[in-house]
Amino acid sequence: MPVRGEETRLEAAELGAELGERATLVQFSSAFCQPCRATRRTLADVAAMVDGVAHIEIDAEARLGLVRALGIAATPTVLVLDAAGRVVRRATGQPRKADVIAALGAAV
Repeated sequence: MPVRGEETRLEAAELGAELGERATLVQFSSAFCQPCRATRRTLADVAAMVDGVAHIEIDAEARLGLVRALGIAATPTVLVLDAAGRVVRRATGQPRKADVIAALGAAV
């Protein structure tokens, strides 16, 4: 389990899905979060556009241990992971597609 303050690295087993070959967009959402729906569409679009990028959505309420370990305080929160599962970027709120693409630059 990751610890805040240290290099955070996530694995497929923790996330419940396989990481992308080049990068992974991890979205923490909650059931009644309106911006989470738009974020889901944006991240899915980017993952479809960029080879080797996966999008994983995690229900924050169902994964409270992981949420606490990562210090997730609001939804949507998006983590950008590199190919090794290291968190290279983090953002809270509904992202713009251009910002997501730019953030992927730090991962690939």
